[in-house]
Amino acid sequence: MSVINWGIIGLGNIANKFSLAFKDLKNSKLISVASNNINKLQKFQDQFNLDKNYCFNNYEEILYNKDIDIIYIALPHKLHFEWIIKCIDYKKNVLTEKPATVSFREIEQINKKLKQTKVFFAEGFMYRFHPQTIKLVDIIKQNEIGELQSMSSYFGKNIIEKKNFFGFKKTKINKENRLFKKDLGGGSILDLGCYPSSLSILVASLKSEDFSDNIKLNKLRKIIGPTEVDIEAYANISFKNEFNSYIGSSFKNDLGKITQIFGSKGKIIIPDSWHCEKPKIILKGKEYIQENKYKNIFSYEIESISNSLLSNETEPKFPAIKKSETELNMSILDKWINSDE
Repeated sequence: MSVINWGIIGLGNIANKFSLAFKDLKNSKLISVASNNINKLQKFQDQFNLDKNYCFNNYEEILYNKDIDIIYIALPHKLHFEWIIKCIDYKKNVLTEKPATVSFREIEQINKKLKQTKVFFAEGFMYRFHPQTIKLVDIIKQNEIGELQSMSSYFGKNIIEKKNFFGFKKTKINKENRLFKKDLGGGSILDLGCYPSSLSILVASLKSEDFSDNIKLNKLRKIIGPTEVDIEAYANISFKNEFNSYIGSSFKNDLGKITQIFGSKGKIIIPDSWHCEKPKIILKGKEYIQENKYKNIFSYEIESISNSLLSNETEPKFPAIKKSETELNMSILDKWINSDE
């Protein structure tokens, strides 16, 4: 089997977990990294036993190397656009961490540029590659819950409120954390809300192909924190095919990772929609538990994308998120973030 050589730009927290996923794979190899933090770079090089000639203290240098087949962008949200564009310019295939960009205008520009090339592009919603999501699609396509009607989907974890000695809640926000910095694309919508909105698009598409025009958002609620980014948000997405999805994201409350999908003949519950640590789908009260082939969820993503590259594809296989869906998802997030309600 041929092997796809991977490189990483940026050593944020996600890069380490992503890199650990390669150890179980035969079709993929991590060979290179670029970071502007020399200490992180050295530590990463030692941990993953990388050749020092493939470890760069400058993001641009990794793009010159012809041995690297695809770049994974693990930078803060705000920097994605710049380095996706540079990857395309250097004809480097690219997987970017979600969200792909921080605005609809940016993803429009990226997709326009991609149409002129054969560069592979994917956005890193790892749950879309997992067998749990593949099973979910299967269940819906087999008409197990009848005609799709609506869903609710959440992603929230309390990272700002703690109880003090007397049991009262105290809000504490680290203004230096990228999650709360507006100029870095912070906020719960971009960091967490992009997951339920992206799953809403997948499920709505399974009801009918004619679903993506004239999407409306209503029942909007947002809490804006002291750094001017949203710390909690809710919205209802109304699709053209009369499918509705109520979604929520939060840094303030433990909303969990649960999704419920309602049809004319019953409902599906997914307790862990995003990380699939204990893959389980509850269909009409009956549990379908799946075994994880890989312990690391990123292994599924990397393996599938490498197979797509070996087949000369320019985007990942269904049900992974396509370029058109990434653009649609960003339009939803844009409306959600910029709404006055």
